[in-house]
Amino acid sequence: MATEKGATTVNYSMRINAQLLKKFRFVAENNMRTANKEIELLMRQHVQQYEQAHGEISADQLVDK
Repeated sequence: MATEKGATTVNYSMRINAQLLKKFRFVAENNMRTANKEIELLMRQHVQQYEQAHGEISADQLVDK
């Protein structure tokens, strides 16, 4: 999936179980991606599935936190 044109990139940190992260990095490497790109792909797929089921999320529905 391509990056949205004009999209702003932000840093986001999270807490995660160390063993799970190691396994996730293993999976990402086998998919020839960085862990960051693997997470981004999974997030895009999840949002796409949500929007298919519930309709597109409009800009006015988004909340900055």
